[in-house]
Amino acid sequence: MPTPSKAGAGAKRQPGRPRHVPQRTCVGCRSTAAKRGFVRVVRTPEGQVVVDPTGKANGRGAYLCASPSCWEVALKRGRLAQSLRATIAEEDRGALAQYAAGLAPDEPAADPPATGV
Repeated sequence: MPTPSKAGAGAKRQPGRPRHVPQRTCVGCRSTAAKRGFVRVVRTPEGQVVVDPTGKANGRGAYLCASPSCWEVALKRGRLAQSLRATIAEEDRGALAQYAAGLAPDEPAADPPATGV
């Protein structure tokens, strides 16, 4: 008589246990959030630096927020190049800047509530 395995195909998840959500850090602003909230930029094995909309492309990846200010900081200060361990070619830099320009603008920070002074 065959013995059933503990982690077989019919294994059930515990109902009260929350699902694991992968966390990533933005190389521009250093904020940490769910992986789905970021845009992945990848250095391909050929040495090109491109945006990876699927998040599954081969190569070394880095994550950025979907805000133009993070992209500007990451490109100007060299944080993206450092994270990818590569020098970003001018044509790749231009393509990344163009992608960043197409992102929704940052929302202005809300003013702090006025005090009765």
